Amino acid sequence: MDEGPLVVVTDCDLPDHRIAVEVLTRAGMRVRQANCRTPEEVVAAARGAAALLVQWAPITADVLAELGTCRFISRLGIGYDMIDVAAATRRGIAVANTPEYCVEEVATHTIALALGLVRGIPALHESVSGNEWPAAGAVVRMSRPSDSTVSVIGFGRIGSRVAASARALGFSVLVHDPYLAAGIVETAGYRAVDLESALSQADIVSLHVPLTARTRHLIDRHRLELMKPGSVVVNTCRGGLIDESALVDALVDGRLGGAALDVFETEPLPADDRLRSAPRVLLTPHMAWYSEEALAELPRSAAAQIVEFLSGATVASIVNPGYEDHLREAGVGSPGERQ
Repeated sequence: MDEGPLVVVTDCDLPDHRIAVEVLTRAGMRVRQANCRTPEEVVAAARGAAALLVQWAPITADVLAELGTCRFISRLGIGYDMIDVAAATRRGIAVANTPEYCVEEVATHTIALALGLVRGIPALHESVSGNEWPAAGAVVRMSRPSDSTVSVIGFGRIGSRVAASARALGFSVLVHDPYLAAGIVETAGYRAVDLESALSQADIVSLHVPLTARTRHLIDRHRLELMKPGSVVVNTCRGGLIDESALVDALVDGRLGGAALDVFETEPLPADDRLRSAPRVLLTPHMAWYSEEALAELPRSAAAQIVEFLSGATVASIVNPGYEDHLREAGVGSPGERQ
């Protein structure tokens, strides 16, 4: 009996990674589990693999050059900035994320963070815990939702859900997403604006875009200066979207009303990071995705799409469909034909 294809789990810090292993082994795959942190560790662990299941391990161009048998990479999560997708495409390797598993959770967490900031919950909690009973307006100034604007940057699965939730609460909603076809935002009932308008008109800016070379430090010092005095920014996607040094400066000098962050440029957040002591911040430890249901769904979905791809089935969440062009140029068959 032929051995099944080898799948390497490069790394996984989820409490129960056995879910993924069970899905793969039931489908006849051989599974090798590793705990890779460096490119060199990935290469050593993944030689001979037909597919990789990746959480945080760096999958660089140099790594991919050493993995000649790899045809598919499944990411445990939505973001895939740890994978050199362009290099994978050139080598005819498909890359897929797991975009559906936590949409509800991240959107809810985003709204919770935004409301926590604009309603001054952390500051009010500190006052009462410190045996104070502040007068109205003494700790934080608040406005009605109907007199406030939320700008949603990125109108994908999560951003569109945040927009709908904000509108349901009474906020006016602006949307910036340059990659959408004309009319989609308006058809959904929102006003589409350019980035500068989104930042300058918002009381709350909420980020929902992937981290790429183009979006790194999308919110930099200049764009922070475009924001309304007293406005707030919420980030639940990737820390690298914001220049954190510029953000802290804007908080310290009082130009920005607050920041709520679930993600950071360096994770875990270093003990001496300036964000920890910055005023008017609300910080959570990259936990927006979490629910008991999402915790089980993530490894199951990420493993299932490996099974689907290696059996020749269509995988809807492939982020680099251009990989097929490179396969055709190389004269390589479909996934099923290559087994």
